[in-house]
Amino acid sequence: MGVAVIGAGWQSLVAWINIICSTILQVFLLDLLWPMGWGFHWAVEDALVMKAPKKNPLILRMVVLLFAMVCGLYIFTFCIKQTNKLRDTNPLKIQVIDRRNWHCRTAQTQEWDFPYVHFPQPETFSRQECACNPVRFFVIVSMQRSGSGWFETLLNSHINLSSNGEILGAQDRRRNVSMIIKTLDQVYNLDWLSSASKNECSAAVGFKWMLNQGLIAHHEAIADYFNRRGVYVIFLFRRNLLRRLVSVLANVFDKNSKPLNGTHKSHVHSQHEAQILAKYKPTLNATVLVSHLRAAEQTVAKALEYFKSTRHIVLYYEDIVRNSTKLIEVQEFLKLPQRNLTSLQVKIHSGPMSKQIENWDDVRKTLKGTAYENFLHADHKLSLWWPCNCGEGNGVGVEQIARCVVVDGGSSGDSRVWGGSEAGKEGKR
Repeated sequence: MGVAVIGAGWQSLVAWINIICSTILQVFLLDLLWPMGWGFHWAVEDALVMKAPKKNPLILRMVVLLFAMVCGLYIFTFCIKQTNKLRDTNPLKIQVIDRRNWHCRTAQTQEWDFPYVHFPQPETFSRQECACNPVRFFVIVSMQRSGSGWFETLLNSHINLSSNGEILGAQDRRRNVSMIIKTLDQVYNLDWLSSASKNECSAAVGFKWMLNQGLIAHHEAIADYFNRRGVYVIFLFRRNLLRRLVSVLANVFDKNSKPLNGTHKSHVHSQHEAQILAKYKPTLNATVLVSHLRAAEQTVAKALEYFKSTRHIVLYYEDIVRNSTKLIEVQEFLKLPQRNLTSLQVKIHSGPMSKQIENWDDVRKTLKGTAYENFLHADHKLSLWWPCNCGEGNGVGVEQIARCVVVDGGSSGDSRVWGGSEAGKEGKR
């Protein structure tokens, strides 16, 4: 009996099991059955004549049959399991590694980091001498009036980073998943051109995405895309949801009334403009206030749950204002060289909440004794002083007119979790 062993891995194992079983069967048939009377001979007439056995080896025959059945069943089951494993492999869960520029990868890049290091080949321009400069993809996930505009201008002050603004604010770019994916591919291929684009020498490229702009509605497909493409997710939210609500209502009023010479500005860069916009004090609906704040909390929790499988970091606006090391953490998260990050935007709503809400007494009575009572007094000082460490100095202060924000140096904190508007022109209310 001749048997050829081919293949590798489990195929080779099955072949060897087949050989062993066949050999054992030969031993039983030839060495045991033949001496007991089972035999064959050729008659004179060239006809095959089989002699009857002297004894009836029923037990031996049953043993041989049982052994053959066990071997056959084992081989069949083993093959079926291996086939199912190959069939059940989900190609969508496999991270895509771009090997077109494999020669660009240096020895410093760890193998586990390969899915997060990219070498785009844009169609609209040539990266030239920066073709082998690695690029990391990121997205800023936030809610309206949560400081994302201010945060994005800080990031865009980094010479190696390009954040392209709230590009999915337009309805036609997010009317379905296919359009969203098409837009994401364009951004991460460096073919999305905006005032923030650093073009060929960008080390990190991304944009700002609000939760209500298709992100939650298509979270499964988008989370899969982030994992496949190795996108870094930066969550930025606001702890004080009451201040966020005031900012949202004030921005709606500004959009309709346009008090700044007939133009709408979501963000400003001068104290004069900030004082004009701050004159409006919205009236809050106290009846639905608690339910509104609870819904905002649930939306944030839902986003964190949906995208927990991505490589992400969670930031809060109040923490960035208080702690200058938070922006250092972001740069380390994106594997960027540390730089001074600056913004010239001016905060609009300053002072206590009692000076910013028209029906303050109703709001205070509604929130008193609830889980949101601390929103009435929290982060009052944040609106008065923003951290500024300008140049070589070590002092902390604020330029009253320019209100620049510069963050420099510092050690990392403990907040990292590893696992629209045109950018650069608009800021934070």
